[in-house]
Amino acid sequence: MEDRTILEDYQEKYFLDEIAALPAGERIRSCIQCGTCSATCPVAPLLDHTPRRIFAMIRAGMKDEVLQSPTLWMCSSCYECTVKCPAQIKITEIMYALKRMAIRKCMTAPDSDADRFYKHFTGIVCRYGRIHELFLLMKYMMFHHPFAMLSQLPVGLRLMSNGCMPILPHRMKDHGSFRKIVKKALELEEGARR
Repeated sequence: MEDRTILEDYQEKYFLDEIAALPAGERIRSCIQCGTCSATCPVAPLLDHTPRRIFAMIRAGMKDEVLQSPTLWMCSSCYECTVKCPAQIKITEIMYALKRMAIRKCMTAPDSDADRFYKHFTGIVCRYGRIHELFLLMKYMMFHHPFAMLSQLPVGLRLMSNGCMPILPHRMKDHGSFRKIVKKALELEEGARR
């Protein structure tokens, strides 16, 4: 992101308040912009905006830029930033909240389909209780990136022959209880939207 002046008229004045109102966001105003989150982030070199910059953008009211940033989708959820944050901000949880907000507002990165991948991934986990790589590959790649899928065929066949990627999904034990947890989580999320 190049340095530029942001006119107050173009800022989303209450974006910081919106994030602070989230269950994990109550400490966001405590951010001292020390950069520890960005320094400890293992994927920082791949990000268009580091976590520190995302937080600065939130404070600046740059809602559209934040919600359309690929950074939200590249977070590896390692929690290193959260563990090391001197202000005890739940940075990883805020990244998840920003992802959910971006999905709800249909504001993902213009050249990315990470939200589609995210939906397929969570759909499979909700259905089986764990990820099934082959189903994910088929749902995500086959219809949206068929030529890329064909180029990965040798790797997939090698993984399947070594038993690293089973053909059929493994269901978790006590799948019924897991389905109840997922149903309750979806109800709570729907209630939070209202």
